[in-house]
Amino acid sequence: MKSIKPLREKKNTAILLIHCPDRQGILATVTEFLNKNNGNIIYLDQYVDRAEMIFYMRVEWELHGFAIPEDKINEYFYTLIADKLEMNYSLHFSKQIPRMAIFVSKMSHCLFDMLSRYTAGEWDVEIPVIISNHMDLEPVARRFDIEFQYIPVTAETKAEQEATEVELLEKHEVDFIVLARYMQVLSPEFVARFPNRIINIHHSFLPAFAGAKPYHAAYERGVKIIGATSHYVTSDLDGGPIIEQDVTRCNHTDTVERLVRKGRDLEKIVLSHAVFKHLQRKVLVYKNKTVVFN
Repeated sequence: MKSIKPLREKKNTAILLIHCPDRQGILATVTEFLNKNNGNIIYLDQYVDRAEMIFYMRVEWELHGFAIPEDKINEYFYTLIADKLEMNYSLHFSKQIPRMAIFVSKMSHCLFDMLSRYTAGEWDVEIPVIISNHMDLEPVARRFDIEFQYIPVTAETKAEQEATEVELLEKHEVDFIVLARYMQVLSPEFVARFPNRIINIHHSFLPAFAGAKPYHAAYERGVKIIGATSHYVTSDLDGGPIIEQDVTRCNHTDTVERLVRKGRDLEKIVLSHAVFKHLQRKVLVYKNKTVVFN
């Protein structure tokens, strides 16, 4: 089963994600740069963090008719604006389709949700490989015609196997990774290779109900709300910048099985929303927080 891309005409655009110390005139300076060079702005959002005094901005414009060649935009923008205003920024082009690797273990709910969106053509993304420390989901990868790599990990083989994973990711020119309920802790060395490019999902019981059976522990406590959190992975376990969260209510009539079902529904939706925001280049990380543009 291969991805079915929707028949739609897509404009070739450029996207700038910016953060810098706040000062007067930043918005005007950036928009003037684009307007002077015949850039038709189709999206603009900005925000000022008054506590940190940091300016954030996402701007997207059409490249058709833009006066500066694509391969010179970065140079021009840095020289004329970014360097003077002490900007941290990244430049993206919509025609560059990101390549995503999925890491899984045994649970399939998040994997199926993402692959259904991919197959339906909802996402502008390529999925060249699925990596797992178990063989359970190999039939799913085969069903969707995606390469599956079984890489078992133990404490003794972790460094060696992560090196194998890195080699595989480089071979497939992977841009970012999604941990779709991958039940292994990545080493700090592995995470450092992909800063803000590994997206994870977990239930939002942490740290209150840690361990192998959080829903059972939550049931015993009679929790009234459960949730899910998707975040970028850092060396601080489950402590990276949060991209997306959601919750649902529960009550005394919910069995453990119903809590698990509700939790898994949340996990797959929250993870897919986080991945979609990442694909749209609408997530900007500063320190250990995110600005997620609408």
